[in-house]
Amino acid sequence: MPLSEAGIYAAALRLIDADGVEALTMRKLATELDANPMSLYYHVPNKEAVMRGVTKMVGAQFRTVAPEDAPWQERIRLLATDFRALAHRHPELMAYSFSRQPDFIQSDDPFWTALTAIVEAAGVPRSEVSKIAALMVAVVIGVLVAELNGSLHRWSTLKPPGFDDGEDGDGAAGPDSADVASERPDQDHMFRLMTDTLIAGLESRLTGDGDGRAAGL
Repeated sequence: MPLSEAGIYAAALRLIDADGVEALTMRKLATELDANPMSLYYHVPNKEAVMRGVTKMVGAQFRTVAPEDAPWQERIRLLATDFRALAHRHPELMAYSFSRQPDFIQSDDPFWTALTAIVEAAGVPRSEVSKIAALMVAVVIGVLVAELNGSLHRWSTLKPPGFDDGEDGDGAAGPDSADVASERPDQDHMFRLMTDTLIAGLESRLTGDGDGRAAGL
């Protein structure tokens, strides 16, 4: 089958999902495609271009099931949940994109288009829509990065200063013990908590409760 950009990106995604971004090379990609390595350069100049193409391809696959006539709060929840599902389908790629590709979200991306439409539908003035949406994206991505790299799992075991680990037992528990594992907050629950907090903050802002001002943001 003749080489094409779409075929190259699809093959690269398979390799990334299997072995991670760092393991991807143009030579391995050519082997996956049963092609001469030099022939790839007729379609993509380097690995960075491949990564951008793969990220754009995956981003275009984003779909949300949020109905347009649903309350904006529910649409935000569904949008965030669907974005998280996409990140967990391709964790290696998305972790790379979140940290290494600041322009991986473009103005015409389905996720950004849907988010800005929802924010405007909530009553945010058009002049502030992009700012509010950008902050919401930053929070969601921050939580997803912590999930994908294990930080959220680690942080959930940390105790407040002065907390006595042994006050209900006979000593401190290690971070991997059964007792500590049972205390770790469920990541699904934590993601819902984050989303609810974002929604509550925007509701407060819109009603003027956030800083005492009227709803003009």
